[in-house]
Amino acid sequence: MRGEEEILHALIEQNQDFSMDEPEIAANIGQQMLHMDLPLLSRDARSRIRDIAARVTPENVVLVGGGIGHLAAWLLDAWATEDSKRPSSFRIIEEGGKFGVILDRLIRRYSAESWTSVLSRPWNEVVAETTAWNAASATPENSVISPIPLPSPTGMVIIDVPEVQRPASLQLAFEIVKTDGIIMVIEPEVPTGDVGDFEPGNPLTEAQKRVEAFNSWISAIRESQIRGFKSAFVELSGATLVVLIGR
Repeated sequence: MRGEEEILHALIEQNQDFSMDEPEIAANIGQQMLHMDLPLLSRDARSRIRDIAARVTPENVVLVGGGIGHLAAWLLDAWATEDSKRPSSFRIIEEGGKFGVILDRLIRRYSAESWTSVLSRPWNEVVAETTAWNAASATPENSVISPIPLPSPTGMVIIDVPEVQRPASLQLAFEIVKTDGIIMVIEPEVPTGDVGDFEPGNPLTEAQKRVEAFNSWISAIRESQIRGFKSAFVELSGATLVVLIGR
């Protein structure tokens, strides 16, 4: 029987079954993001997240921060290639709904309407309602057909939000991912340089917000260890992917 370290290494390594080339639909979305001046994950990060998601068969997957569907397109393309590897459900969280029409169009392009949907609500509200329903339900295994936001159990959470939002988004993911579930998130960059004094009553500068968020990130990683998650930090081109696996 393989040890935890060996299993973790096998999970996070590059999946040779897939090409590093960007899927056609994802490439078109990437061009659209450049025109809209929206930030992109590096191709290395996108492909590795796709590799891991395709290597396992999680029961239910949640993508926090759908944007206009760039990362979702990589995932849907992989799952569409081999139906046996796709999750039972895929929920894309994109607060505000301004990209909802674009995401719905993407889902239809992959004929994934029966198992993929968009939730245009804040992540904290989705988690709060899901945990409340799970706590009150006597038969959580039947939640797939219930009106709760997230089907249970949630086997994988992928977080793709701005840096300052990642610590809180990660801590919320702890509340809904199942015992042996997987969480993936890009590590925020370490703040550098003088950010000035933190003065009570004065609004934080953008640089100070990044420092505060990074401190919260460290706390979130420590919490993951307390909760029993095994972690791997994958150095990629332009990013460090953090993979947390429950025990």
